[in-house]
Amino acid sequence: MADTTGPWETDTSPPPHICARTLAGAFAREPAVSWICGSSAAVRHHWFTAVLTTQAALPGARSYTLAGPGGRPAAAAVLTPPAATPPPAARARWAARTLARCGPRALGRTLRYLHSTGARAPGGAWTLEFIGVVPAATGRGAGRLLLDRVIADTPATAGIFLTTADPGNATLYRHFGFGTLRRTTTGPLTVTAMHRPPAPPRAR
Repeated sequence: MADTTGPWETDTSPPPHICARTLAGAFAREPAVSWICGSSAAVRHHWFTAVLTTQAALPGARSYTLAGPGGRPAAAAVLTPPAATPPPAARARWAARTLARCGPRALGRTLRYLHSTGARAPGGAWTLEFIGVVPAATGRGAGRLLLDRVIADTPATAGIFLTTADPGNATLYRHFGFGTLRRTTTGPLTVTAMHRPPAPPRAR
């Protein structure tokens, strides 16, 4: 389903491979993905495809792309619901695909990242797994527009949790109401876990 805001068109049900292609471009220089995947664009694409295919199967998971006038996605975001965890069989398929397409280093570093960051969202919070803008579209407001949409679509009684290894992103998220929960070190990365609390109940 798509809707339009100014020059941007938002798709709220893009297939995983479209999100994977967009995010692989958007995260080309992002510290955590670079540490996991190296500099190979093909490895990044396969890595995102494996991850997003697994996350798309979670009940209630949401994904978005934002396309400009040419129709090509310029930004993408993926959000998973509170306490959503792939079943063992799905995790095994993800691991096998990541190992086959990305190699043992990418699989090992992904598992190491997940273990060390302890990606545990506060109770009731949704997890913003990924949000990114392709380099050609940076500075045009696409990221802010998409993050505004993600926040607006999240139930008012729920918060949003995320992790980032990019200090610049942490600064941006603070402008959107996210606060720092903790920082952890994984290899060369300093990972910040952040949370945007739910909106307070309205006075009656």
